[in-house]
Parts: sequence; structure tokens; C-alpha cells
Amino acid sequence: MKKTTQLKSLLHSQQLEFLMEAHNGLSAKIVEEAGFKGIWASGLSIAASMGVRDNNEASWTQVVDILEFMSDATTIPILVDGDTGYGNFNNARRLVKKLEQIDIAGVCIEDKLFPKTNSFIGTAQPLAPIEEFCGKIKAMKDTQMDEDFVVVARVEAFIAGWGVEEALARAEAYRQAGADAVLIHSKNADFTQIAAFMKEWKRRHPVIIVPTKYYSTPTAEFAKSGVQAVIWANHNLRASITAMQDISKQILKDGSLMQVENSIVDVHEIFRLQNAEELQRAEKKYLPPTASPE
Repeated sequence: MKKTTQLKSLLHSQQLEFLMEAHNGLSAKIVEEAGFKGIWASGLSIAASMGVRDNNEASWTQVVDILEFMSDATTIPILVDGDTGYGNFNNARRLVKKLEQIDIAGVCIEDKLFPKTNSFIGTAQPLAPIEEFCGKIKAMKDTQMDEDFVVVARVEAFIAGWGVEEALARAEAYRQAGADAVLIHSKNADFTQIAAFMKEWKRRHPVIIVPTKYYSTPTAEFAKSGVQAVIWANHNLRASITAMQDISKQILKDGSLMQVENSIVDVHEIFRLQNAEELQRAEKKYLPPTASPE
């Protein structure tokens, strides 16, 4: 089944589905091996892995380069965090064209202004006019060649300080503009805002959520409210930072590897994830025999 079709099926599943964050080819492969059905290519995580801020400091072409490695390394669908689409409708539709070329299954764009600001940073978060954002969605849907390619509209009304009415108005406009799903976002520590939205939304279209801040809410509540998919948005990156900070401090303190070697993966696990054995088999098949030393 095509990756696009896999993702579209997840958004219309009869059960709550989960997408896990990845930010490069290695983490994407780890997510697939863990058993997840889909990957969230996090803008925050990709930017952080490059050592820059989540403010479109990395160009969209630099991000696409990373996405290509992620796509090549996996067989499950990737939903890309496309920020605002990297500009106006023209930038957004060019992004869709390039994502399809590297077998990406879908992209999520948010209704903020370019350059974007991360939703969890406590600064002003102005929103794009509804009509303009709807035009961007339409341009993206008109551009896609694969009918199953997914465009998700991310509603930032709660992030910007607006209430349920504004969130509903925007989500409905985006649905009518052709979005395949809406992502309703909140930085509250509880599920209240999302629950209020879902009560009025009445399952009219697939909804995705990102419970980074309201992580203590039981996932059964998400399913009960009608949420279709949950994104675990940045946890592989955060876990890797903890591990790298700890191991770097320990090695510097000890001036030795004696205390850490048994607590990290063997180098051969890296080779396995890289599929090094395939290259060895291919070398035997395609390279001439090595002459024996006399």
C-alpha cells in the first residue's frame, strides 16, 4: 500500500491512532521498528537537531533534504510539520510538489504568519487571515498529483489566545477549503480546551491533537471525544538530548569509557540500523573478487 494511502487510512481508522516524532533517518527507522504506523517529522525537532531555532531559520530545502533520508529509511508514512508552508500559497504548493517527489505521505501547515514562532514560546502569536489560509490549502490540494496525499490544517486559535468559537470557525473554513484533517492545538496543561472544541465539532472531519502539555490526560479521553490521531511530537529528540548530556558529562568526568560502555548500544547496533549487511552482500554480487596476496 502506498505511504499516502496508509496515512489517509490512519485518519479514517475505527480506532485512535498514534504518530511518533522523528527528526532524521536513524530516528525514523527506530520509530518504524518500534511498531508505530506513522511518523511525525517534527519541525521543532529537525530544527533543534540542526542547532537552530524553530523560527524557520532552517530553509525549507534544508528540511526537505532531511526528509528525503527519513523517507528512504522507512516504509511507513511520514506526516511533515510544514510550519506555515514556508511563505504564501506559491511556496506551499511548491513544497507539496517536492514532498511528493520524495514519497512523503502528507504535510501539516499552521495558520500563523511566516516566519513562525513555536507555539510553546510565550510571545505574541498573530494568525493568518482565514481567507488567505484557505487559499493556501486550496493551492496545495490543487497541486498534489497523488489523490491520497494528505494536507492537514493546524488551527492555532487557542495558542493565540482565542476561544472555541474562533477555533471552530477556522477549522470549518479549512475543512471546506479541502483540508483532509484538522489539527487543533493547545498549550494548556489539561484537556479542557480540546474537549470543548470536540464537543461542538461533532466528528464532522478527522481531528489530530498534540498532547505535549496535557500529557497526563488518559488517552481513553481522546478517543471518547472523537479525536482520530495523536502525535507524540518531540519525545525522541528530548530523550536523545538527555542521553547525550548524561554520557558527555560522564565521559568528561571520568576521562574514560569504562563506566559507560555497558550502558549504551554496541556499535554493531548502529551497523544493523544502517543495514550494513546489505552492502556487504551487494559487494559480493557486484564487485570483482579481491585478489589474494601472494
